Amino acid sequence: MQESIKSYRRILKSATVIGGASVVNVLIGLVRTKIIAVLIGPGGIALVSLYGGLVSTAATFASMGIGTTGTRQIAEAFAKDDAHELQAVRRAIFWGALLLSSMGAIAVWSLRELLAVKVLGGPQYVDAVGWLALGVALSVASSSQGALMQGMRRIGEVARLSVLSSLLYTITGGALLWYFGQSCLIAYVLIGPLLSFLLGHWYVARLPKLAVEPVAMQNLLLQWKHLLRLGIPFMGAGIVGSLVSLWIRVKVDVTLGSDALGHFQAAYTISMQYIGFVLTAMGADYYPRLTGVIEDHPAASRLVNEQTEVALLLSAPVFIAMIGLAPWVIHLLYSAEFTPAVSVLRWQILGDILKVASWPLGFVILATGAGNAFFWAESLVAVLMGVIIEVFLSEFGLNMTGIAFLLSYAALLPMVYFFARRRIGFRWDRNLLNLILTIFTLCLCTAEVSLRFWWGDILTVVLSLAFAAYTLSRIVAMGNVGGFPGRIQIFFEQWLDKWSFRK
Repeated sequence: MQESIKSYRRILKSATVIGGASVVNVLIGLVRTKIIAVLIGPGGIALVSLYGGLVSTAATFASMGIGTTGTRQIAEAFAKDDAHELQAVRRAIFWGALLLSSMGAIAVWSLRELLAVKVLGGPQYVDAVGWLALGVALSVASSSQGALMQGMRRIGEVARLSVLSSLLYTITGGALLWYFGQSCLIAYVLIGPLLSFLLGHWYVARLPKLAVEPVAMQNLLLQWKHLLRLGIPFMGAGIVGSLVSLWIRVKVDVTLGSDALGHFQAAYTISMQYIGFVLTAMGADYYPRLTGVIEDHPAASRLVNEQTEVALLLSAPVFIAMIGLAPWVIHLLYSAEFTPAVSVLRWQILGDILKVASWPLGFVILATGAGNAFFWAESLVAVLMGVIIEVFLSEFGLNMTGIAFLLSYAALLPMVYFFARRRIGFRWDRNLLNLILTIFTLCLCTAEVSLRFWWGDILTVVLSLAFAAYTLSRIVAMGNVGGFPGRIQIFFEQWLDKWSFRK
């Protein structure tokens, strides 16, 4: 029991630090989104989306999964308190990132004419793609920096880095767009990776130096072998996912027009931004911890259940509020021009519930080093989403992108669950399973009521606040927190008992 309380407290601490930073990032990102929506409109957002998708896809290919696999290798060495191995992994990541980022940039620059025509739609974008090669190199280098800090569990530094880079990106990017307009979209896309790299370099330089002898080339080769063994399947899955994501944007643009692509990107951005605070917090501390205990199956299973419960509790009030108030959210963060994005956003929120539930299970695949399983699970789900959109987009319109998102995670959840059950004997707690079903049902009903009745917005606010109170009560109980939060929890439990009695 005491061990469980300590585990919950640690999860809550990391969620507070990283999750708090992510909430700030969400708010900053929403301001940035509002700025670019007003300044360049749906068409400009569509072009930024294509530029960003191209950089993301190329960086995924070039990085060879070094961000994720590097985190795993660093976490293992850090957990064993092995200074020699830790230094070897750090050196391997540094030189590997330098080589891979250079190769990625050269590849994109060499293929700029082909990419301009096939992805962006014409030779007039050749120079733009050439500049995007720089963004690819910076993104690969940033992922290696993040792997080092995350694997060494420097949670505070990770949080500060993310907030500071997001804030500076919003200020500098917004100023560029305000002054130069759409003529500086390439510079706007490149500023993000550049700031992340420069700030990441500064934080990494402040990490403690290890007083060990130089790493032999043979040891470096061994570390690169370990990195690539899982990195190549991870890269393959990332490439499939990025290519499908990029293809979806091109498909929407060609089939429904650039405005529709802007509407799709608006819904997708909101969906990813607000859920990001939960997923980022989970990856920062949970993944290294899970890697350290993965051989202890009962401990690993307990950690997965605990992390899933906390993630769902923290995200549920936002799910409920966002799905019921989607029209208000779209108009506030964008403008009335983006109204078609409302229904897409609602479908994506339903998919996000399943995404949060599946995310901790997906880390089991990474922690066990099952690269092939990870590749097939992620790739099949990405391809499924692409196929659904290919077949039904013309007939059902933009809403099909949100429906495909929901169906893809409905397929992923059972896959990762059965993998975790086979590898570590995992089973969901009954209360956790009830929580998943309750949140999904509440969101579904909230969306339906809000769509049909004027008082749906009022009900949305009430349900969201009520679930937020339950979340606070449950988290205080799990972590055995005293003081003011503890008194709130006691009051809430007494209120529930009284309400239940009167009913």
